[in-house]
Amino acid sequence: MKSKEERKNQLYNIIFESDTREGKLFDIVLMVCIAVSVIIAIFGSTFKAQWLKTTVVVLEYFFTVFFTAEYILRIYCAKNARKYIFSVFGIIDLLAILPMYLAFLFPSIQYAIIFRCLRLIRIFRVLKLFNFLSEGNLLLRAIQSSWRKITVFFLFVVLLVICLGTLMFMVEGQANNAAFDNLPNSLYWAVVTLTTVGYGDITPITTLGRFLAAIIMLLGYTILAVPSGIISAEFIREDKKSLNRRCANCGRSGHEKGARFCKYCGAEFEEDADDADDFLE
Repeated sequence: MKSKEERKNQLYNIIFESDTREGKLFDIVLMVCIAVSVIIAIFGSTFKAQWLKTTVVVLEYFFTVFFTAEYILRIYCAKNARKYIFSVFGIIDLLAILPMYLAFLFPSIQYAIIFRCLRLIRIFRVLKLFNFLSEGNLLLRAIQSSWRKITVFFLFVVLLVICLGTLMFMVEGQANNAAFDNLPNSLYWAVVTLTTVGYGDITPITTLGRFLAAIIMLLGYTILAVPSGIISAEFIREDKKSLNRRCANCGRSGHEKGARFCKYCGAEFEEDADDADDFLE
């Protein structure tokens, strides 16, 4: 008879690991269930026949119960339940089942189960695509490093939108333009124009208003490039840091990302899965 701890470890290896035959089989079944549930969620709303609608509802509840049981088992056998619950995977797993339960109170929220598609991220672990996850982790670190600069820039844009919207309200409001008859409409127009979206539902009619609109459009192209530049600079900085990988055998650094052997002494590196774990957990 296996002890409770042994059964728990065996369950952990099946659910969290993909190195064993049982673990791979579980992951494959899970991927198939996720894919089928997402397809049903996408095309289920197009069915007209009542029996098809009923079938879709039954399948959605079946997958919800299955994913709920899986989520509970993950918490039960996880080595650190708190870490799993608040990890990227843990939050995504919760979002995959929560909408169907909230649908009893808010029916329209059931369509949020489409977010189950995010669970397909696990295919990176199943297929051992750690290099791709490493790139994702590099981008994540770049965003984390630049969030303060982006926050300051965002606040600046908000203030700019308020000023430009108010200015347009003063110009077009005096011309009795119904589209700019209140400040919220003018602020909405400023956001749409500054971001170069340009829906066209609100347009200025005065010469001064159109001139101001043209200036804001040109300003929008300049502003949109700033966040990309901030993140790109941080990405390059983080990428350079990744070249500082040091060989445990000879102690020399400067190796390329994804390198399996030291270019100086030929020693083999261990599989670089830490970045993947950081990105996913």
